[in-house]
Amino acid sequence: MVTAIFSSAVLAALLSATLNLALARRKSLEEERARLRSTFAEAFEAVVRYKEMPYAIRRRRADEPSAERVRLSEEMRAIQAKLSYYQMWTAGESAAVGGAYATLVEQLRRIAGEACHDAWLADSISVDRQMNIGPDLVDLNGLSEHEQAFVDATQRHLDELLKFHRLFGRTLRKHA
Repeated sequence: MVTAIFSSAVLAALLSATLNLALARRKSLEEERARLRSTFAEAFEAVVRYKEMPYAIRRRRADEPSAERVRLSEEMRAIQAKLSYYQMWTAGESAAVGGAYATLVEQLRRIAGEACHDAWLADSISVDRQMNIGPDLVDLNGLSEHEQAFVDATQRHLDELLKFHRLFGRTLRKHA
């Protein structure tokens, strides 16, 4: 009788401990996925900030050209640093996501970089109607497919993490 009670108590304790470990692991994996999602979004934000630079350069103040050059070049420097950081981070997280991000950044620097170059060659704006900048002056449409490829790779990576989350609650930093 003592053995039966002891065995039941041990079994109940083991089941309780196993359940608690599984719940803790699940919470940890959910937090990991949320952290990844947030960091991938920050990486994309750096791309968006770079895409805004041709517009900012074209809209620079005409009354203080020297100060505007410094301001805009410092902003570009900060964005470039973020892009480089996220290139390394995404590559370390997933080969597929890192590859998609590297391609996106390469094309971003080619397409938006050329638009920035052209913007610096243009006169700064002096009247309100020049604030409207059409695709004839800045055309970044060539980035759309690369942006989508990054989003798709990110989604696949996060979905893969969910699959492993369901199986035995394992995380796997895998090259998706």
